[in-house]
Amino acid sequence: MPVSYAFRPLLACGAALALSICAATAGFAAETDVVATVDGAAITEGDLTIAESDLDPQFNQLPPEKRRAAALSAIIEIRLLAAAAEAGGLADDDAFKRRMAFLRDRALHSAFVEENVAAKVGEDAVRERYDREIANTPPANEIRARHILVKTREEAEAIIAQLETGGDFEAIAKEKSTDGAAAQGGDLGYFGPGQMVPAFEKAAFAIEVGEFSKEPVETQFGFHVIKVEDKRAQQPPAFDKVKEQLRSLLLREAYFGAVKDLREKAEIDISDPTLKEAVDTLDRSE
Repeated sequence: MPVSYAFRPLLACGAALALSICAATAGFAAETDVVATVDGAAITEGDLTIAESDLDPQFNQLPPEKRRAAALSAIIEIRLLAAAAEAGGLADDDAFKRRMAFLRDRALHSAFVEENVAAKVGEDAVRERYDREIANTPPANEIRARHILVKTREEAEAIIAQLETGGDFEAIAKEKSTDGAAAQGGDLGYFGPGQMVPAFEKAAFAIEVGEFSKEPVETQFGFHVIKVEDKRAQQPPAFDKVKEQLRSLLLREAYFGAVKDLREKAEIDISDPTLKEAVDTLDRSE
């Protein structure tokens, strides 16, 4: 892919103003060492930092120096084309001015989020939410089960009859089950409430350890014969496994909390009643 296509938002920004606007979303890079010039205008380490953060994701696979070179090449192209656009009077176009105003607002929005939302959701806040809502939640029960899945009730009833005369569940599962777990003797591992379809879950949790279902269990997948191998208290997931999900949740809550406060202080008038209703509905769902 040519470097020209490496960028997303920056291609629309153009010129040095674009890079200074987009700096807000990249942490206000302060590196001032000059790495190149275009017609005398400096390109700094800070510019490269901003540009690298906006490269197409596939460029993340490149070694650091090649990614750096791709970023610099793209900045040079942007500067050259921006200068040509300026010379052609495109910077005075009303549509371009509206676009730049929007990009400025978007960058300030990102800067506000970075400073007033993201910075406040630290490790301690994530850990506190984990301890309060996950680690200290009473454990639910979970079971380990096997199953044999077949297409018809008659097939399932024949398997139950075979089990009742001493048939080996694992061997029958390997031979007759149409499910992907057949090769493992129908073993589904441990699962808790809400992880299986309702009919399967209800039947499985009602079976005692070491027993199998005496009637076929019908779901949208076919007919199941279920055997329960074990029951235990479900352990909460480790902090490291869920901390990023919790961080995202806290960021979302903090973001919409900030938006709500600002909305309440602002005077917002939407003249189109239909559009106003759609926006209000959207806001209520957040």
